[in-house]
Amino acid sequence: MMLPVRPPAVAGLFYPADPRVLADAVDGYLDAGAPLDAARADGAQAAPKALVVPHAGYVYSGAVAGLGYATLAPVRGRITRVVLLGPCHRVPVRGLALPGCRAMRTPLGDVPVEAPEGLDHVVTRPDVHAEEHSLEVQLPFLQRALGEFTVVPLAVGDAPSHEVAAVLDALWGGDETLIVVSSDLSHYHRYAEARALDAATVEAVLALRWPVRHDQACGASPLNGLLATAAGHGLRPVLLGACNSGDTAGDRAQVVGYASIGFLEGS
Repeated sequence: MMLPVRPPAVAGLFYPADPRVLADAVDGYLDAGAPLDAARADGAQAAPKALVVPHAGYVYSGAVAGLGYATLAPVRGRITRVVLLGPCHRVPVRGLALPGCRAMRTPLGDVPVEAPEGLDHVVTRPDVHAEEHSLEVQLPFLQRALGEFTVVPLAVGDAPSHEVAAVLDALWGGDETLIVVSSDLSHYHRYAEARALDAATVEAVLALRWPVRHDQACGASPLNGLLATAAGHGLRPVLLGACNSGDTAGDRAQVVGYASIGFLEGS
């Protein structure tokens, strides 16, 4: 049975629950970013076909996420569909899972859910999504950056890169479709060690080298799926920003790393 709406699970925890406070916070992060300094072949300002963005609490990773989402300003109104992938933190699943609902709710409103049928490796599992934050925390950024859009929310569990890549290929779409991979980087190393580890991971992603290990990125499964298909679609990754929780709202004894990376079409 299709559920009418998946309610927010981490509003007031990972991000503000008050709509006005949330909108102001996200807008502040977006305003601190900037569109990419690049042009498409048709002369239009470039925007990513895909983004890798972090999913921690906004006080920790919101500024870095904002650097990624700010690049969507030139395509507000053109992107009407977001394929959103993130890891499972609470409930395991084999393959990729849709939430089995008609909309996902945030304090800023409801986002209509698109649920494609007949996709290999994809199941419908509301329980996987019920408490999962990796997808939810991206929605307010998308709502403020894009306005109206539909989302294909996929929680990625035990799925090898070729399966994730096959799903991405099936959902790739055209200029109307944005792909977003939700992933933090290393977890709970000391500050200097984390900086070195995360720099190596970012270097690998920028070179389209995979697989990325799960100790390098908690969203390694969706990230590897994107890397496996990026070259075939002519995507070029660009680092938009990186830091860790020791740079924002945490101490430096055990930090979590974050990066925003855009994937541009063409050379």
